[in-house]
Amino acid sequence: MVTGADGFIGSQVLPLLLERGYEVHAVVLADYLPSGREKKLYYHRCDLLEDREMRTLLAAVMPSHMLHLAWYTEHKEYWESPLNLRWVQASLGLYFSFAENGGARVITAGTCAEYDWSYGCCSEETTPRRPSTLYGFSKNCLHEMLERLAPLLGISSSWARLFFLYGPREQPTRLVPSIIRSLLATRRAQCSNREQTRDFLYVEDAARALVKLLESDVIGAVNIASGVPVMLRDMVEMLGDKLGRPDLINSDSERHSGTEPLTLIGDVRRLSEEVGWAPRFTLSTGLDKTIKWWREQ
Repeated sequence: MVTGADGFIGSQVLPLLLERGYEVHAVVLADYLPSGREKKLYYHRCDLLEDREMRTLLAAVMPSHMLHLAWYTEHKEYWESPLNLRWVQASLGLYFSFAENGGARVITAGTCAEYDWSYGCCSEETTPRRPSTLYGFSKNCLHEMLERLAPLLGISSSWARLFFLYGPREQPTRLVPSIIRSLLATRRAQCSNREQTRDFLYVEDAARALVKLLESDVIGAVNIASGVPVMLRDMVEMLGDKLGRPDLINSDSERHSGTEPLTLIGDVRRLSEEVGWAPRFTLSTGLDKTIKWWREQ
């Protein structure tokens, strides 16, 4: 079972699971369910915030494994939305129902926003978790509860801390798609805090990491990141060059605002050494595929 299956990450996960021969149950909120379903792919419309709907679905499907990706993710709004707390409550109910119906292993999407960002490079084992937003606080609280709950329920659990993903189907107002769309429309591209360094990962690589984690026996938190620091300035200029419009990149020198960390990257040793995952895409090849997708829209 994959929750949030029609989302940015979920839509990349489904074909990978099907390639491996799984029977996949995709949980979506949209009223319209895709037609022409592939063999072994089943869509279910379910509002996971409605406890009765959720329990009815879990009893009918009885999944052995679950990727829990669903959450409230409206750009900018999700940071401090009270819906984060609703999702903590709903997720706990989901775990109970999953275990009651014979579930064995669950992977949940966490976030780098759980960490104390002042540390710059974030490690699962050594970096304190001190979230500054309700979103990060809610995810961190759910992780701590699940760590204690999973052994009691008799399920295996791993927590995937996602860093900065980009690629097809990302919300248009986010950084990478906003720059691509501006340049394709021959508009000037704006990028603040250009001196910041971030950890970017192509979404298909992130999906492969999640599936690899699902198939492993690794428990606890695992960073889903590239481990490669990239300056926003360099990435924006790369997009300008790839689209042949470096003249439209805002070249004004801007100082770091101080409201966000100058550096934020993930320690990927657990992901590499214990899960056995390595990325297939560089920043350049990932941006090429992202640009191609936006050109076709």
